[in-house]
Amino acid sequence: MIHDVIVIGGGIGGLMAAIEAKTPANRVALLTKGNLFKSNSALASGGINAVLNPYNTKDIQSHIDDTTKSAYGLGDKNNIKYMCNQAPSIIKKLTQYGVNFDKDESGNIAQRSFGGGSVRRTCFVGDTTGSQIIQTLIKKAKEVGVTFIVNNFVMNLTTYNGKISGVVALRRFDSSVVVYPAKSVVLAGGGYAGIYRGFSTNASDYTGDMLAIALRAGLRLVDMEFVQFHPTGFVATSYLVSEAARGEGGFLVNSDGDRFVNELDKRDVVARAINEQISLGKKVFIDLRHLSKELIEKKLPSLYKSAFLQAGIDLATELLPIKPVAHYTMGGIEADGVETDIKGLFVCGECASNGVHGANRLGGNSLLEGAVFGELAGKKALENSHKADFLPIDYSEVIKDIKLVDKIFDSETTKNFNAMRISLGKMMFLNVGIERNEDGLAKAFDYISYLRSEVPTLHCIHKERTNNVELISILELRNSIEISEAVILSALKRKESRGAHYRSDYNIDNQEYKKSIVIEELKRGILRAHFKENKFLYSIRKLFKQKAI
Repeated sequence: MIHDVIVIGGGIGGLMAAIEAKTPANRVALLTKGNLFKSNSALASGGINAVLNPYNTKDIQSHIDDTTKSAYGLGDKNNIKYMCNQAPSIIKKLTQYGVNFDKDESGNIAQRSFGGGSVRRTCFVGDTTGSQIIQTLIKKAKEVGVTFIVNNFVMNLTTYNGKISGVVALRRFDSSVVVYPAKSVVLAGGGYAGIYRGFSTNASDYTGDMLAIALRAGLRLVDMEFVQFHPTGFVATSYLVSEAARGEGGFLVNSDGDRFVNELDKRDVVARAINEQISLGKKVFIDLRHLSKELIEKKLPSLYKSAFLQAGIDLATELLPIKPVAHYTMGGIEADGVETDIKGLFVCGECASNGVHGANRLGGNSLLEGAVFGELAGKKALENSHKADFLPIDYSEVIKDIKLVDKIFDSETTKNFNAMRISLGKMMFLNVGIERNEDGLAKAFDYISYLRSEVPTLHCIHKERTNNVELISILELRNSIEISEAVILSALKRKESRGAHYRSDYNIDNQEYKKSIVIEELKRGILRAHFKENKFLYSIRKLFKQKAI
């Protein structure tokens, strides 16, 4: 079936876009790689930032200032201002849709402190905020008539004369390559912290698929070196200990019982402080014992339950061991707001780079950014679909994807791709993690080069095409390797420390580097990193590119 608008991704950005794009007269589909209820947005437990009074310009400016400060000089001032000004209406809209935010004694929406914030502005639903928002938005999307196409792995985009024409996807249940024509497409499929497999709060399938297909479509990636490591994850499972735990008064202590950092400082600062303690041979814990059990069970119910089930820890009486883990990626597909160089293709959420987060995201801004720019992407996609026609599909490109799938099935292999995924994650964490240096990044690049040479030898051991999980895993690994190389090249290029990017061999902010790094694919498999042009030069570049098309 053809659709006026196709949205890829079932998180807050994708759902907001699909709802905004839907009218009684058009056809909108939301396409997801897996289960509809499985997204990083659903796991975002701490809350969503917003000044609730749209006329409180002083507090809105404070939100703008905190966000700008966290961006370490790389934030886009216009997009930051837009997001913070839209925040009150977003909370109002989510409330109207049915999100039941926690209330204070006066019956108003309660707000808690969050890392990097100068005041309390984070709205929440206990410690299940993301899950509650996602469930509400799914219900709303169904009510307005959005079609859900689940268990489809997007392989590539199709374009015609520089305009979007459709989406090529792999249908999981029978491993068929299918084409979904559309007038407008929104990419909202999440970030790439899953490449740090075994050291990430993300599910392992967050492998940067949207970014990889964007590169193949001729788009650019920006700020790929900026990977945010959340300070607090379970030691054994990397399960996220929400910032809400510290926002409600939790302490960070080492094995000597000492507090060693301001718990509500920016995430990069706290993560490095914890990492330093661990490098000194000390263990680090989150301490909630000074809080009442009633408060913990009321404000942090999911964490309390998970700590007991996963670690055998009673948070009311025991310390919980924690470690920093890869959590959020500031880099993504280059966007002017939500628009890309491909007419009719829009991006939002974690897979997009619109400059809102810059070098380091402010805690509590991820759900907000997804909602604000998802709403905008939906409106833009709807507007474009009114003016656009359905365009031809280049089936010669689709045939390449069909042949790739057939090749992965038809040949034999002696390689263990699961072992490769695990070793890639460990290598990235050790060499491209919280602290980086030239030698480690060079080793990482050499390892990626080796993995690239091994990719053509990876094939399914089991040849059954019905729900073949090996096929998707191999395709994800191919994307992971390409995105990992983009991160490494960007980290090598940025010879300074800024925000979430910390070079132990260049530990001072360098004003000459106060600009973003761009990744382009010169030809298949060959990436180039360079500094982004200023806006005037970038506009000229776009103009010439459009004329060439």
